Amino acid sequence: MPSNIEVKARVKHPEKLQALVKTITQTPGQSIKQEDIFFRVPKGRLKLRRVLDSPSELIYYHRENVPVPKVSQYIIWPVDKPDILETILISALGLLGKVRKERTLYRIGPTRIHLDRVESLGNFVELEVVLAEIQPPTDPRKMTFTLMEALKIQNDDLISEAYLDLLITNQE
Repeated sequence: MPSNIEVKARVKHPEKLQALVKTITQTPGQSIKQEDIFFRVPKGRLKLRRVLDSPSELIYYHRENVPVPKVSQYIIWPVDKPDILETILISALGLLGKVRKERTLYRIGPTRIHLDRVESLGNFVELEVVLAEIQPPTDPRKMTFTLMEALKIQNDDLISEAYLDLLITNQE
Protein backbone atom coordinates (compact mmCIF):
# COMPACT_ATOMS: atom_id res chain seq x y z
CA MET A 1 0.00 0.00 0.00
CA PRO A 2 1.45 3.45 -0.83
CA SER A 3 2.46 5.51 2.18
CA ASN A 4 3.83 8.84 3.30
CA ILE A 5 5.12 10.52 6.42
CA GLU A 6 2.68 13.21 7.45
CA VAL A 7 2.53 16.03 9.96
CA LYS A 8 -0.13 18.70 10.44
CA ALA A 9 -0.02 22.00 12.33
CA ARG A 10 -2.13 25.05 13.02
CA VAL A 11 -0.94 28.23 11.34
CA LYS A 12 -1.17 31.55 13.17
CA HIS A 13 0.26 33.69 10.35
CA PRO A 14 -0.60 32.12 6.97
CA GLU A 15 0.91 34.96 4.92
CA LYS A 16 4.28 34.63 6.67
CA LEU A 17 4.27 30.87 6.21
CA GLN A 18 3.40 31.15 2.54
CA ALA A 19 6.27 33.61 2.04
CA LEU A 20 8.66 31.11 3.69
CA VAL A 21 7.36 28.25 1.55
CA LYS A 22 7.87 30.29 -1.62
CA THR A 23 11.55 30.81 -0.74
CA ILE A 24 12.28 27.06 -0.59
CA THR A 25 9.83 25.42 -2.95
CA GLN A 26 10.55 24.03 -6.40
CA THR A 27 7.08 24.72 -7.79
CA PRO A 28 4.57 27.56 -7.93
CA GLY A 29 1.60 27.09 -5.63
CA GLN A 30 -1.42 25.33 -7.09
CA SER A 31 -4.78 26.51 -5.72
CA ILE A 32 -7.30 23.73 -5.14
CA LYS A 33 -10.86 23.80 -3.73
CA GLN A 34 -11.77 20.49 -2.12
CA GLU A 35 -14.69 18.87 -0.39
CA ASP A 36 -14.00 15.62 1.45
CA ILE A 37 -17.05 13.50 2.27
CA PHE A 38 -16.26 10.95 5.00
CA PHE A 39 -18.12 7.67 5.46
CA ARG A 40 -18.41 5.45 8.53
CA VAL A 41 -15.97 2.54 8.34
CA PRO A 42 -14.72 0.15 11.04
CA LYS A 43 -11.02 0.87 10.45
CA GLY A 44 -9.15 3.83 9.00
CA ARG A 45 -10.96 6.51 7.01
CA LEU A 46 -12.84 6.45 3.73
CA LYS A 47 -13.57 9.68 1.90
CA LEU A 48 -14.81 10.84 -1.45
CA ARG A 49 -12.78 13.85 -2.50
CA ARG A 50 -14.42 16.33 -4.85
CA VAL A 51 -12.06 18.84 -6.42
CA LEU A 52 -13.25 21.84 -8.40
CA ASP A 53 -12.27 21.42 -12.08
CA SER A 54 -10.60 18.02 -11.46
CA PRO A 55 -11.70 14.39 -11.30
CA SER A 56 -13.02 13.09 -7.99
CA GLU A 57 -11.22 10.39 -5.98
CA LEU A 58 -12.17 7.75 -3.47
CA ILE A 59 -9.46 7.63 -0.80
CA TYR A 60 -8.98 5.08 1.95
CA TYR A 61 -6.26 5.81 4.49
CA HIS A 62 -5.05 4.72 7.89
CA ARG A 63 -2.77 6.54 10.29
CA GLU A 64 -2.30 7.07 14.00
CA ASN A 65 -3.69 10.22 15.62
CA VAL A 66 -0.43 11.48 17.10
CA PRO A 67 1.04 15.02 16.92
CA VAL A 68 4.37 13.93 15.42
CA PRO A 69 5.41 12.89 11.92
CA LYS A 70 3.56 9.62 11.34
CA VAL A 71 3.14 7.03 8.63
CA SER A 72 -0.08 7.24 6.64
CA GLN A 73 -0.97 4.37 4.31
CA TYR A 74 -3.48 5.08 1.56
CA ILE A 75 -5.21 3.86 -1.56
CA ILE A 76 -6.62 6.32 -4.13
CA TRP A 77 -9.12 5.39 -6.84
CA PRO A 78 -10.35 7.81 -9.56
CA VAL A 79 -14.12 8.31 -9.62
CA ASP A 80 -15.99 9.48 -12.70
CA LYS A 81 -19.51 9.47 -11.19
CA PRO A 82 -19.09 10.94 -7.69
CA ASP A 83 -22.80 11.73 -7.15
CA ILE A 84 -23.80 8.10 -7.59
CA LEU A 85 -20.92 6.80 -5.49
CA GLU A 86 -21.70 9.28 -2.70
CA THR A 87 -25.34 8.14 -2.62
CA ILE A 88 -24.32 4.46 -2.52
CA LEU A 89 -21.73 4.94 0.22
CA ILE A 90 -23.99 7.09 2.41
CA SER A 91 -26.76 4.49 2.01
CA ALA A 92 -24.47 1.56 2.79
CA LEU A 93 -22.07 3.02 5.38
CA GLY A 94 -23.53 6.28 6.66
CA LEU A 95 -22.18 9.81 6.47
CA LEU A 96 -19.57 10.75 9.07
CA GLY A 97 -19.09 14.37 7.94
CA LYS A 98 -17.81 16.79 5.33
CA VAL A 99 -14.70 18.97 5.23
CA ARG A 100 -14.41 21.90 2.84
CA LYS A 101 -11.09 23.57 2.28
CA GLU A 102 -9.06 25.79 0.03
CA ARG A 103 -5.62 24.33 -0.42
CA THR A 104 -2.46 25.70 -1.94
CA LEU A 105 -0.13 22.87 -2.93
CA TYR A 106 3.64 23.23 -3.19
CA ARG A 107 6.27 20.55 -3.81
CA ILE A 108 9.82 20.11 -2.60
CA GLY A 109 11.33 16.86 -3.87
CA PRO A 110 9.17 14.00 -2.55
CA THR A 111 7.36 16.35 -0.16
CA ARG A 112 3.96 17.95 -0.70
CA ILE A 113 3.29 21.09 1.33
CA HIS A 114 -0.40 21.89 1.77
CA LEU A 115 -1.38 25.33 3.02
CA ASP A 116 -5.02 24.80 3.97
CA ARG A 117 -7.83 27.16 4.90
CA VAL A 118 -10.47 24.85 6.34
CA GLU A 119 -14.06 26.07 6.56
CA SER A 120 -15.08 26.61 10.21
CA LEU A 121 -11.58 25.72 11.50
CA GLY A 122 -8.96 28.14 10.21
CA ASN A 123 -5.49 27.81 8.70
CA PHE A 124 -3.22 24.77 8.74
CA VAL A 125 -0.15 23.34 7.08
CA GLU A 126 0.37 19.69 6.17
CA LEU A 127 3.69 18.20 5.17
CA GLU A 128 3.58 14.86 3.35
CA VAL A 129 6.81 13.10 2.42
CA VAL A 130 5.80 10.50 -0.17
CA LEU A 131 7.66 7.26 0.45
CA ALA A 132 9.10 5.28 -2.43
CA GLU A 133 8.62 1.50 -2.54
CA ILE A 134 12.34 1.16 -1.96
CA GLN A 135 13.21 4.01 0.34
CA PRO A 136 16.55 5.80 -0.24
CA PRO A 137 19.01 5.92 2.66
CA THR A 138 17.81 9.32 3.97
CA ASP A 139 15.28 9.08 6.78
CA PRO A 140 11.95 10.63 5.69
CA ARG A 141 11.14 11.65 9.27
CA LYS A 142 14.42 13.59 9.36
CA MET A 143 13.38 15.30 6.11
CA THR A 144 10.09 16.25 7.78
CA PHE A 145 11.82 17.69 10.86
CA THR A 146 14.25 19.64 8.65
CA LEU A 147 11.36 21.13 6.70
CA MET A 148 9.45 21.93 9.91
CA GLU A 149 12.50 23.83 11.12
CA ALA A 150 12.87 25.72 7.83
CA LEU A 151 9.19 26.70 7.93
CA LYS A 152 9.35 27.59 11.65
CA ILE A 153 6.64 25.07 12.54
CA GLN A 154 6.64 24.73 16.33
CA ASN A 155 5.86 21.52 18.22
CA ASP A 156 3.14 23.42 20.12
CA ASP A 157 1.30 23.99 16.82
CA LEU A 158 1.24 20.30 15.81
CA ILE A 159 -2.10 18.53 15.87
CA SER A 160 -2.86 14.83 15.88
CA GLU A 161 -6.44 14.85 14.63
CA ALA A 162 -7.86 14.94 11.14
CA TYR A 163 -9.81 18.05 10.13
CA LEU A 164 -13.01 16.03 10.43
CA ASP A 165 -12.21 15.17 14.07
CA LEU A 166 -11.67 18.86 14.84
CA LEU A 167 -14.98 19.79 13.19
CA ILE A 168 -16.85 17.10 15.12
CA THR A 169 -15.25 18.26 18.40
CA ASN A 170 -16.25 21.87 17.65
CA GLN A 171 -19.87 20.78 17.07
CA GLU A 172 -20.13 18.98 20.42
